[in-house]
Amino acid sequence: MAGLSAQVAAFLEFLATQRNASLHTIAAYRNDLSRFTAFVCQERGEGSTASDVDHLLLRLYLARLNGVSELHPNCYAKSSIGRKLAAIRAFFAWLIRTRQLEVNPAELIATPKREQRLPFHLNIDQIVTLVEAPPQQAGDEPCKNRDTAILELLYSSGLRVSELTNLSIGDVDRAAGMVRVLGKGSKERIVPIGAVALVALERYLAERGHPDDNAPLFLGSRGARINRRAVAELVKRWSKLISTFKSVSPHTLRHTFATHLLEAGADLRSIQELLGHSSLSTTQKYTHVGIDQLLKVYDKAHPRAHEQDKGGD
Repeated sequence: MAGLSAQVAAFLEFLATQRNASLHTIAAYRNDLSRFTAFVCQERGEGSTASDVDHLLLRLYLARLNGVSELHPNCYAKSSIGRKLAAIRAFFAWLIRTRQLEVNPAELIATPKREQRLPFHLNIDQIVTLVEAPPQQAGDEPCKNRDTAILELLYSSGLRVSELTNLSIGDVDRAAGMVRVLGKGSKERIVPIGAVALVALERYLAERGHPDDNAPLFLGSRGARINRRAVAELVKRWSKLISTFKSVSPHTLRHTFATHLLEAGADLRSIQELLGHSSLSTTQKYTHVGIDQLLKVYDKAHPRAHEQDKGGD
């Protein structure tokens, strides 16, 4: 029987060829399952296979990830542990389907409850200062127009960074003010672009000349399609110039987009569609608007929010 490393390699090959999983997904699975394989080989020996894993060994692995053991002092967040467990479950489920294993040891393992952390977002003044930072920078700084367009589009449309980097020029309908986005699971959606973001895009594209519709919308420093790391670096760079914010990432702008829409009265279903969430429960994490905002909405909308005049003497 093939060793555990070979079994994992075959599973990753299955994801790539049969499930058409993205490179990002495969890399995440490879990283999580490689760590798990190293742990199993340490505990059960180098020749270990998936059949050497039982639910007790899985519990020990999760305990190590949680920092219980002195040998593994660096604990992971519950969300990270949950993701690693999901990869292990998928791996063992595949082994069962392909009849390489008869019993799935992961079935008895419960997913750890995730911490209810509110997503960090910027307030109106902070986001305006951030997106206006490149134009106000002194001098003719390279990529200033590109960076402005990226910041404006991330905030205007709430795109994931991978969605933004995959955009081509033809995906943007500048006349209609819309962008066609290919999200998770290859699901396509249409998202509006605000007027200010459109102006920034026009300025950037005018600077580039007149590339065809199949060309990448945003280019990196070497003239190829920009990657996620470069976008994350430029967001971090511009945010450092304007204030002592927390660590600002492209996803911070997505959180800010959703939060500001909710605070302005948009309903969760609409925000769910704009963000491309498959489940409404994912969108509900944005319901952390301030209590003052909730009270204002309640007082304005609820028919019995105020004491009624009973008409008595």
